[in-house]
Amino acid sequence: MSKQSFKDYAISEEIIRALDSLGYETPTSVQQEVLPAALARQDLVVKSQTGSGKTAAFGIPVCELADWNENKPQALVLTPTRELAVQVKEDLTHIGRFKRIKVAALYGKQPFTIQTAELKQRTHVIVGTPGRVLDHIQRGTLVLDRLACLVIDEADEMLNMGFIEQVEAIIQALPGSRVTMLFSATLPRDVESLCQKYMNNPVHIELEAAGVTTDQIQHSLIEVKDADKWPLLQAVTIVENPDSCMIFCRTKEQVDQLFIRMAALDYSCDKIHGGLEQEVRFEVMNAFRRGQFRYLIATDVAARGIDIDNISLVINYDLPMEKESYVHRTGRTGRAGKQGKAITFATPHEGKFLADIERYIGFAIPVMKAPSREQVALREPAFEAKSHARTTLKKDKNEQINAGIMKLNFNGGKKKKLRAVDFVGTIARIEGVTAEDIGIITIQDNVSYVDILNGKGPLVLEVMQTTNIKGKLLKVRKALK
Repeated sequence: MSKQSFKDYAISEEIIRALDSLGYETPTSVQQEVLPAALARQDLVVKSQTGSGKTAAFGIPVCELADWNENKPQALVLTPTRELAVQVKEDLTHIGRFKRIKVAALYGKQPFTIQTAELKQRTHVIVGTPGRVLDHIQRGTLVLDRLACLVIDEADEMLNMGFIEQVEAIIQALPGSRVTMLFSATLPRDVESLCQKYMNNPVHIELEAAGVTTDQIQHSLIEVKDADKWPLLQAVTIVENPDSCMIFCRTKEQVDQLFIRMAALDYSCDKIHGGLEQEVRFEVMNAFRRGQFRYLIATDVAARGIDIDNISLVINYDLPMEKESYVHRTGRTGRAGKQGKAITFATPHEGKFLADIERYIGFAIPVMKAPSREQVALREPAFEAKSHARTTLKKDKNEQINAGIMKLNFNGGKKKKLRAVDFVGTIARIEGVTAEDIGIITIQDNVSYVDILNGKGPLVLEVMQTTNIKGKLLKVRKALK
């Protein structure tokens, strides 16, 4: 009989409390399969569809098995994209919030100096892209001698993006006595050989059909000439009238052109592709999560690492050139048990690519007719009404867990010989405050940040104005973020 509660597993009260705050009610199928083996420190190869809850499947055991008292990194999570690295860091931070687990993200286009400074602090978990992680290893700024767990997330995408050699170089630099967990929507031969080479009798877990399950996602294909794609997109968006939609193009030039056309017609839209600055990409993704616009036009750079509730429609404006990309694109909808639609535009000269995709996913994508003029005319009033309706911003899924947290800024750090235990020891002696009310502590050279949990922030802020830490009276204020 399947387990229905996270309390049925060997998980600490602090992790359970965080999961409750995050609204994680019952384990998903992949979590039910992965948690017992991962908590028992077994190597794992997991083939699971996107949106199945696999980040929590490895994030829970990673945070559970981490020792807060150990200063050096104990787990490394490799991801193919910067967006996914940032998202996984955020997810693990929230799962480990009440255990005070410190997670750092390492990715390109961010200065080494910032990351190196963070790595000098107590850090329990590293999440990063292969290139930047390898750079830190080679420079000696990422210490590996305490590393006990490696997670390779989205392994097939690592292969597609040409990262396998870097992943192998990283693995070869890690301690041999470690747990290795590999997660992938698909298992190409190169990924399987990676498992055989570097894993110790791994437990193989396979769930669902790699992100193309027809019970959650309704797949459709519309045959169209290139010149008719734009009017077809207008017709489909009017008839479908989605609350949240992703439109995938093959190139960044096509994304730019489509964005200009849609924006000119007052579509609530934005764009994301590899040609944009990293900070812009993060801002666009966060705005899409909040529901500030309804249509995101994207290249495959955005097909991974996007965990957004209620994307009801995915449109493949261009058929993907690689069959695996179809799985990852369409996996943006139909997530976490919700229903979704995926509509693909295919031109007459794309028969070979379509055939490859259908062989790969194991079924022929049902062909549908383009919306008729009558259907478009019938649905246009509703489309116009929604287009001009006031936007209701979505609540951040992490809002509840952050609600009772106040981050305090102390004007002292390493140069004043301050350590995390000094803050914990002092703050926990305040009447009405315990060690469980103290969250993540970050100590820099001249400043320290301490998260105070459970709504105790105002009390601690007031008392610490007149309380010494290690014989020193520090200035303390509420941190800006």
